[in-house]
Amino acid sequence: MENKALIEDRIRWSARVKMDMLEDPAIVNHLQQAAEWAVRCYRENGKILFCGNGGSAADAQHIAAELSGRFLFDRPPLFAEALHVNTSFVTAVSNDYSYDRVFSRMVNAMGRPGDLLFALSTSGNSKSIIEAARTARSGQMKVIGLTGRDGGELGSIVDIELRIPSEDTARIQECHILLGHILCEIIEMEMFGN
Repeated sequence: MENKALIEDRIRWSARVKMDMLEDPAIVNHLQQAAEWAVRCYRENGKILFCGNGGSAADAQHIAAELSGRFLFDRPPLFAEALHVNTSFVTAVSNDYSYDRVFSRMVNAMGRPGDLLFALSTSGNSKSIIEAARTARSGQMKVIGLTGRDGGELGSIVDIELRIPSEDTARIQECHILLGHILCEIIEMEMFGN
C-alpha cells in the first residue's frame, strides 16, 4: 500500500470507530454519567486521579493536565494527577514490591472516599491498572475505566466502563483522548461556565 492510500485508510478507519462510538448509546450515556460524577467530586473538594501504561499513561497525563492547567478558557485549577509522573516513586515501588502494585500504592496514598480514578487500559488486562481499580474501589472511590476490545478484567470491576468498539490499540487510544477532551469541556462548563 502506498503512503497516500495508507494515510487515507487510517483516517477512514479512525472516523469509522468514532462513528461506531456515536451510535452506541451506552458510551454516550456512560460519558455523561462520568462527567456528572467528576463535577460532583470537584464540588465536594475531591480529587481525580488517572493511571495508564505506555500510550495510555500519556493519555492519562494529557487529560490530567487539561484539568489541572486549563482546557478551553482560563479558570482556577482543578486537582487532577496522573499517577505515573513521580518517577522516583514508580521506580522505587516497582523495585521494592512489583510493577503490578505501582498505581495501587499511589491510589492508597492519595485517594480518599469520594475521589475518582480514571483507569486507562486498551486491553483491560493491565495488572497494574486492575490493582489500582481494586484499591480505589476498596477505598470507596468511584472508578471509571477506559478500555477497548472486550473490556478485559478491568471492564468487569469498574463502576463505569467507556469501552471503545475496536480491537486496534491506536484507534482505541485516539478515541480515549477524544472522550477525555469531551469530559474536560463538560467539567469546565459545569464548574465555571463560559
